[in-house]
Amino acid sequence: MSLAPARPALMSADEAAARLKVSRATLYAYVSRGLIRSAPHPTDPRGRLYAGADVDRLIDRKARLRRPSTAAASALDWGLPVLETRITAIDGGRLLYRGRDAAEIAETYALEEAARLLWAAVDADPFPPSGFDPAAVAGWSETARRLQAAAATDKAIALLALLLDEEPPGLPEAQFPGRGARLMQALASAFAGTAIVPGARLHEALAQAWGRPAAADPIRRALVLSADHELNPSTFAVRVVAATAASLTASLIAGLAALGGARHGRMTEQVTALFDEIERAGGAARGLKARMARGEAIPGFGHALYPDGDPRARALIRHIGGSADTLELVAHAERLTGRLATIDVALAAIARGHDLPAGAPLALFALGRTAGWIAHAQEQRATGQLIRPRARFVS
Repeated sequence: MSLAPARPALMSADEAAARLKVSRATLYAYVSRGLIRSAPHPTDPRGRLYAGADVDRLIDRKARLRRPSTAAASALDWGLPVLETRITAIDGGRLLYRGRDAAEIAETYALEEAARLLWAAVDADPFPPSGFDPAAVAGWSETARRLQAAAATDKAIALLALLLDEEPPGLPEAQFPGRGARLMQALASAFAGTAIVPGARLHEALAQAWGRPAAADPIRRALVLSADHELNPSTFAVRVVAATAASLTASLIAGLAALGGARHGRMTEQVTALFDEIERAGGAARGLKARMARGEAIPGFGHALYPDGDPRARALIRHIGGSADTLELVAHAERLTGRLATIDVALAAIARGHDLPAGAPLALFALGRTAGWIAHAQEQRATGQLIRPRARFVS
């Protein structure tokens, strides 16, 4: 009588993902949610092994959850994939734009080039060489003045709304890149507070308008690494609105509204406030320990999709500039929490290190992410599908 081989107590990421029939990114999401335990690899300092018993338990659980109503409810909370896309993948701790490593292309790409990659706009440059002149838009100057102190997303929503009537109804998805390029230049103008001059690339325009020309390269990297991140809340909002055949402008406004939430793009403001608090406390060690003693969270550390660290943050941290204090704070927070910095920390650190104006981290996040939103709106419109889930009534 032969016995089947015993399931190994620990298995590699590839073995666990294959048994679960999921990508490695989904496996990492399961780990971050506490569904699968992991342990350091005995010979690979950057590798981890995964509990076979937990993998089997999750397979059984998934089998029980195959009822449509239960499966749909769990999919909305870091669950199984619900949409197909050719735009962006998160796999093995890497962020890929159309199969290209985002951290690698951020070494040389401007946001315009990353946008063309995401939009698959390879035949012609959709960005108008004439730039963007806010003086040609009725009400722009008055609205910008009135919202001068508003959050970047709130200001952008109000200003993009002034461009709603210039977009023809039923714009075909083939024209989304051209329209999107104009809207991105308009957003850059909103954040810069001035016109985007002919020939200027967006990172250069922001650096000049903010009076920080030396920060142009870190700004460029931040924009590219913010350009897309799969089906995050703001991108999902964009796709829902685009699926209704609403205008591209309206779809981007929906994305800005979602990005402006405290649990999404405005996490950068919480990290900025943390930096300020630590500075007043007289050092990272004292400030962070005092915060944790009060039972307060340390925002911006730990990402559900990147248990081994956010690759966007890794790529940006070494370009933050300024003194070593911010790097010390980040390193100390990672040691204290056991979690690694996210892009929210990196954006706030770059703004701090290069003395960018208040609200710059959110502005960089919003402008960069608009490139991905346009790609997703284009892809969703091409499917012809309406996104309309059902709700289960409970009394």
